[in-house]
Amino acid sequence: MDMEVSRRDFMKGAGGGIAATALGALGFGEVEAAHAAAIRPFRLANTIETRNTCPYCAVACGVVIYSKGDLKKGERAEIVEIEGDADHPTNRGTLCPKGAALLDFVHAPTRLKYPMIRKAGSDKFEQVSWEAALDRIARLMKDDRDKNFVAKNNDGVAVNRWLSTGFLAASATTNETAFLTYKVVRSTGILAFDNQARV
Repeated sequence: MDMEVSRRDFMKGAGGGIAATALGALGFGEVEAAHAAAIRPFRLANTIETRNTCPYCAVACGVVIYSKGDLKKGERAEIVEIEGDADHPTNRGTLCPKGAALLDFVHAPTRLKYPMIRKAGSDKFEQVSWEAALDRIARLMKDDRDKNFVAKNNDGVAVNRWLSTGFLAASATTNETAFLTYKVVRSTGILAFDNQARV
């Protein structure tokens, strides 16, 4: 279907576009921004602000988590909004698409919330306590280190290394925590150590 546009219709449309652009340039376009700014506080009224770090990558952007529910009254706090922290020096309030979708990540039905273990021969994972999970990790690490620790190399030089286990650290953390993690891991003799920032 062909649509014919007369010269007069074209000039009317172009003139309207120019007028709208001129009005926006003169400041009338800020009305929408002011309207949105007036509504925002009501949407987040009676929420608790908690500052945190985005868990995704090594940039460690700051986020503000808004939750509703008075813990003092025994209510469960429900996260209702997550946005970039404008006061954070790393991201100044901006977030990448993954960070902007953190609310969906938090409320995802498939999100892992508890330690899970799949026993030998089983086809399913079972929930265990944090104590049981940490005890199992410690036991397996100790057994593997005792079996594979190398005190000296073939030339008799002390090397004190443990090559059969690796450690992957998180990067969305403070320098102090990263330094302590490095010292603890290296003190065991682990050489295969890396940080999530490089993955």
